[in-house]
Amino acid sequence: MSFKILKNNCCGLDVHKTWIYACIGITDSHSRTEYKQARFSSFTKGLQELCDWLAKYNCTDVCMESTGKYWIPVFNILEQCGLKPVLTHPKYVKQAKGRKTDFRDAIHIASLFRMDLVVASFIPPADIRDLRELCRYRLKLTYMRTSEKNRFQNSMTVSKVRLDCVFSDPFGKSASAIMEYLIGTDPDQVSDEEILHLVDRRVQASSEDILESIHGYEFIGVQRDKLNIIQLHLGQLNECIRLIDEKLEYYRQKYFRIIHHLVTMVGITDISALYILGEIGTDMSVWKDDAALSCWAGLSPANNASAGKKKSTRTGNGGHYLKPLLVQCALAAAKSTKKDPYFHYKYETL
Repeated sequence: MSFKILKNNCCGLDVHKTWIYACIGITDSHSRTEYKQARFSSFTKGLQELCDWLAKYNCTDVCMESTGKYWIPVFNILEQCGLKPVLTHPKYVKQAKGRKTDFRDAIHIASLFRMDLVVASFIPPADIRDLRELCRYRLKLTYMRTSEKNRFQNSMTVSKVRLDCVFSDPFGKSASAIMEYLIGTDPDQVSDEEILHLVDRRVQASSEDILESIHGYEFIGVQRDKLNIIQLHLGQLNECIRLIDEKLEYYRQKYFRIIHHLVTMVGITDISALYILGEIGTDMSVWKDDAALSCWAGLSPANNASAGKKKSTRTGNGGHYLKPLLVQCALAAAKSTKKDPYFHYKYETL
């Protein structure tokens, strides 16, 4: 079986933490391929030498596998130098056992790349990549904040403070003010009148229930210190999220029209639209069709058929950030009974 060579001059990179192994495949008019090999440091000087070496052989098409985060500076500098880097998943360029060395890996990648047998990964433009970095970092901080809130509530339960039973939000204005008062005041000096003074007048819970939920509380061991530390950390996390939101405001203004279009769909808010934009970008021509995008997001089941029998399959593992977001948007649409009840009735029917 013969394959047609589509790239007469291309390069394969085997990227590691310290070294980058490169191989250029140059194919002549008689379909004879000559390979040029070199090794470069992953430091900035080595990356510049790699670009100069590629320019020496007039090689603009470069393919590399996604190895941790080590490929990112290589990809960025190649893109800045006007080259056309392509990233692929390691499973598409996996080398056979028994013949694996670093240079052979680079040759193998170059050989597959020159015959266009490499499945390219989706890499958005640099501006969208910056947006993606901010959105993903904000999401991580949100997860950390949720974990700290859970720890705080566990300490409240251990200390026999049951404000979560009388307030709809145990971290709301009134509940937070009461907890700060309890943490910072000696138990013998706690006043019921002062506690009720901290409760907002819009709270629907009765004064008796509020006082009953904290009577008999006791900070055993290090619970008071733990609550103080968690409060401090929550304040720092909220400040970090606020700073990220200020940075995201630039992208909200830049992509205002697209975000405004996305929020017309039921279940999608401004922040979720920004997250979706950071994951898939603005250019939909990179996807073959909507099914290809759904598959990339990990929302489509795989194919598992053999001997005319189809076996059940689960959705893929892709879209670690996009899939949970879209699921949350879908659940929000299913709960919408006023704005557009169609999805709610459809969900109930299913």
